Amino acid sequence: MPATEETCDGALTQGGLVICHGAPGTVFTVAGRKLTAGKSGSAQFGIATDAPSVIGWSSDSGAYGDLPIEERHDEFRVIEGFDCDKVDARSEAQKAHAGRSWVKKQDAFATFHDGPGALTGFIKPADVPASSPFGPARKYIGVSKVTGEPCESVSVHRGYDMAAPVGTPIVAPAKGTVILADPDLYYEGGTVFLDHGHGLVSVFMHLSEVDVAAGDVVDRGDLLAKSGNTGRTTGPHLHWAVKWRNPEASDRGGDFYIDPALLLALPVTD
Repeated sequence: MPATEETCDGALTQGGLVICHGAPGTVFTVAGRKLTAGKSGSAQFGIATDAPSVIGWSSDSGAYGDLPIEERHDEFRVIEGFDCDKVDARSEAQKAHAGRSWVKKQDAFATFHDGPGALTGFIKPADVPASSPFGPARKYIGVSKVTGEPCESVSVHRGYDMAAPVGTPIVAPAKGTVILADPDLYYEGGTVFLDHGHGLVSVFMHLSEVDVAAGDVVDRGDLLAKSGNTGRTTGPHLHWAVKWRNPEASDRGGDFYIDPALLLALPVTD
């Protein structure tokens, strides 16, 4: 038996997070993915939105168990009157802007920093109510201002929208390192990426003002930005997303977004 008890728990819902606890250096396997516990003794695994109802975990010391996973029931929404040029870049200038923005995001997501991840919990990044949950599929219907042609686009909402008027202070939901701070990405508008450690990155979009720079280390509650109405948006709000990346995988194709609301339900500690 290991000297330190090994357990796995967390936000056990599709789109949630498994947190395994043990001695530093313990290798945990959850749903076929291996991660090594860091200095805090934890390893953190995102739960895919299509995860089965039970996923198994084990450690290299021989401990193991099963985790029941709650099923999601997400809605389908239709949004009309949308600016098609934000759904799909049409002009050469728009395509170039979108391309530059994509490179900046991919470069940021390829970096990893130390941090507690979700171990100490998350707080809301703005003191405003939620306006749209994580998970619904959205069908956008509109007309291009560039070509005059109608368009339709379907996507899944991978963030947690908050009804933040322009200028609302946006704070760090947990400790982290800023890995991207840009006032003008094509789809996202003003954007901040905050790496919390253990592969977790918070993404804040549509900002009117960015008050941090790449490389800044911030604590929970520190000011990051102010909300706005920039980028691909139907009105002023904050889009907050959290991406889980496997720190031990070289291929970023296995990364995916998880539900920020489930992280808010975890215990908040100092």
